[in-house]
Amino acid sequence: MSKKAKKTTSRATPMAAKQSTAKAATKRPSGPPKDATAERIARALEAIAGHLSVASLAAEGLESFTTADAFVWHPDGRLAPVPRVSRVDLGLLKGIDRMRDILIENTERFADGLPANNALLWGARGMGKSSLVKATHANINLNRKPADRLKLIEIHREDIESLPGLMDLLRASDFRFIVFCDDLSFDGNDASYKSLKAVLEGGIEGRPDNVILYATSNRRHLLAREMIENERSTAINPGEAVEEKVSLSDRFGLWLGFHRCSQDEYLAMVRGYCAHYGIRLADDELEREALEWSTTRGSRSGRVAWQFTQELAGRLGVRLKAN
Repeated sequence: MSKKAKKTTSRATPMAAKQSTAKAATKRPSGPPKDATAERIARALEAIAGHLSVASLAAEGLESFTTADAFVWHPDGRLAPVPRVSRVDLGLLKGIDRMRDILIENTERFADGLPANNALLWGARGMGKSSLVKATHANINLNRKPADRLKLIEIHREDIESLPGLMDLLRASDFRFIVFCDDLSFDGNDASYKSLKAVLEGGIEGRPDNVILYATSNRRHLLAREMIENERSTAINPGEAVEEKVSLSDRFGLWLGFHRCSQDEYLAMVRGYCAHYGIRLADDELEREALEWSTTRGSRSGRVAWQFTQELAGRLGVRLKAN
């Protein structure tokens, strides 16, 4: 009997182990640990707070349109008002008369609610591309009522991917806007240009009727020449390889080319600045010093003329305040 009892006991032990294992399994909690659940909840709350913050900033931006005429766009959805825009008087921009007249006419049509083109101002450095955009904006607003004034919004090159968000914000406003990007260009692996293409043309919503885009660049096609040549030489189909990027500049209906100025134009810029700011110097001496300055700089441009004017004013003790 004792032997049978021992056998029975030995057989029952595995069964008991299985039962205890099954009970332990039923006690284990199903689903993720509490820490993971709490983390998911925290992330969801942060996302909700972020959306509410962006919506709040957008509402503040819409209200601030009545308090300023110029803003800087930040990709978090904030529009920072610019109380005083750094600009030069339109009459001081010499040697670019044709481009000036075309851009002013295009901007006036847009301000009056008529069809107008996005504009790409490209070409030589320091020839007044960005200065012309800012001066045109000021000139258009000169005699307009507050409700009819154009708003100038600058978006930085590195924030181009947030451009669709800016368009959504401006679409809801009754004002009309120039969205301005200075020194726009793209590197070889930069895909942010697709956001700009969708806004210019091709997207479902496209550009709002109350928004026009002005951009400046040293490059006509917004890409360096060596990048275009490299794309052609390494691609299976050279034509298609650069078509997508080069076509970006085609979506600007208005191209304004800026080229290096002549010596006479450069001297006219210098004389214009000196007359405007009351800097008095004998004309032959002024011409000699201005030419010497441009030679040391290795170029002639509006920027070089302005730098010489600052140097001359500082040396003669003249403060640069318009007469």
